[in-house]
Amino acid sequence: RKHPFKHKRPLASGQLPVPVAIFSFFFLLLAGLALAYGLSFFFFGVCLTYWLISGFLYTFWLKKIPIIDVLVIATGYILRVYAGAVAVNLHMSVWFLLTVVSMSLFLAVGKRRSEMTLLQGAQVRATLKRYTSQLLDIYTAMFATASWLTYALFTFNEPPIRFDGGVLHLMAFLPRTFLSEKLLMATVPLMVYGVMRYLQLIYERNEGESPERVILSDKPLIISVLTYGLMVIGLLYLS
Repeated sequence: RKHPFKHKRPLASGQLPVPVAIFSFFFLLLAGLALAYGLSFFFFGVCLTYWLISGFLYTFWLKKIPIIDVLVIATGYILRVYAGAVAVNLHMSVWFLLTVVSMSLFLAVGKRRSEMTLLQGAQVRATLKRYTSQLLDIYTAMFATASWLTYALFTFNEPPIRFDGGVLHLMAFLPRTFLSEKLLMATVPLMVYGVMRYLQLIYERNEGESPERVILSDKPLIISVLTYGLMVIGLLYLS
């Protein structure tokens, strides 16, 4: 209720009665886990783990412990990726996982960094008293660097793309000087730009408190994400 954005949520604003919220919580939790179990036992396991860590342990205990609170937020992002991979039975490379871990920690630290400025003077989150702006700046720089570096190494180690058909067939006639079998490396500049733009939003506008709102509202980020998606689809499927 003291939060500048979250006070508008149905429960905090009083639009949703507490008894209805409690009933909805148990109904949706059980229904969601039942659907997850129907899809896959392992998918159910990941979903249950996500709820136990983020929905239970974090809510009542872990969010009060400095550093651990950031690690738990990042764990939530990582578990979401694992849930998707389990659902489609997808193997994830080591460098991809390291990219996910680095990006998750970057988003989590950026969240705390923006909260420190946004909630200055408001008694909303006790753990913010245990952080300093200098410490969070170091964390942010560390994980921002790790994010694009691990992604770059992920693209470097991806299986090579052969120019033997599809849209890239004509590239087979170019000299080897102008070719690279690791075309996913072409997406690294977009990754670097995305990290730099997100950092700008954190420090210039204090918008890192809600990563999903930033990604869905900032036009430069939207354009870079769409461009990245089109490039990956083109390189992996049209070649």
